[in-house]
Amino acid sequence: MYNLLIKELKIGVSPFFYILPFLTGALMLIPGWLYFLVILYFCFITVPNMLGGYKSQNDLMFTSVLPVTKADIVKSKVAFFVILELLHIVIAAIFGFISIRLYPDLTYLFYSPTLGFWGLCFVMLAIFNIILIPMYFKTAYKYGAATIASTTAAILFAGSAELLGIQNSYVYDLFKGTGAHNLIVQLSLLVAGVAIFAILTIIAYHIAKKRFLKVEV
Repeated sequence: MYNLLIKELKIGVSPFFYILPFLTGALMLIPGWLYFLVILYFCFITVPNMLGGYKSQNDLMFTSVLPVTKADIVKSKVAFFVILELLHIVIAAIFGFISIRLYPDLTYLFYSPTLGFWGLCFVMLAIFNIILIPMYFKTAYKYGAATIASTTAAILFAGSAELLGIQNSYVYDLFKGTGAHNLIVQLSLLVAGVAIFAILTIIAYHIAKKRFLKVEV
């Protein structure tokens, strides 16, 4: 498993995709921007290119001839997915913290980069994972439908969250009003988001493993 993960980290994607989180994260410095898009770039750019690279390089055939189990193949790729997702969120959060310091009196129409907002981002990626990972590992080769379905779900979640944040007074207060300045509330939202992300990703892994065991390589 460890060696497979090292393989993914070294050749799973182009080195550019380790730089991309810094490029997209810098968009957090745009005052009052639609910050969900920063994390969605992972869905828009990184995932299609990564899965397309697996297909073009015949990664499935190469990995299957190694002395590893199918379960370890799935586990290493899911772990790689999660590492890239965390990289995007952590770097974006650092830029978000800088943004708050730069514009302390800014009035936000969309979500500000609070701890609660990052909790929502974890939920968005959890929804993305629970759709993408099981669908992809049904063949571990075809990725188009899985990418479209999971990205669409993530966009719908982000759009719905933004709409609620504008129209619903309770949600507005929680993320943009008095709740935005309450550290306990914000930490609770972040922890809840991380928990949902972990649970749904683990479920996605187990479903993917069962499906991949039936794949004839």
